[in-house]
Amino acid sequence: MEKTNVLRLLDNAGVPYRALEYSADDGRIDALAIAEKTGIPPEQCFKTLVTENPAHEHFVFVMPATSGLDLKKAARISKSKSIAMILQKTLLPLTGYVHGGCSPVGMKKQFPTFIEETAQLYDEIGVSGGRIGLTVVINPIHLADFIGAQFADLEKSAE
Repeated sequence: MEKTNVLRLLDNAGVPYRALEYSADDGRIDALAIAEKTGIPPEQCFKTLVTENPAHEHFVFVMPATSGLDLKKAARISKSKSIAMILQKTLLPLTGYVHGGCSPVGMKKQFPTFIEETAQLYDEIGVSGGRIGLTVVINPIHLADFIGAQFADLEKSAE
């Protein structure tokens, strides 16, 4: 397995993880498909969402595959008037990652990061390993400590 920046950073910091590779040949790279392909329960397979506020400040939200990000809650926790998803074409230049391979670990710049609080219910969660086809299974507390993230209630309520 080719080491990504994510794996190198975690190795150098001594943060324990497991790396799981999966095939993306079918083009299915959303978090639910990754959960299915890796055997990680969907509520423990997390996606990395990058957002921007009107002041052009960026924030990262790490959400379960089974949930949507509540933009009002995201704005409140980031102390922003409002918050919106960034355009897909700006993801690579901003973070160094492509859509489907965006990890909360090792972005070009460490943006304020918030992890959905339900992650704390599990010993391990899956997040992108820094490229399409690679997931890192990691303890959510270790992840939050390593990237300086906060846990928060970010899920959209079931309407």
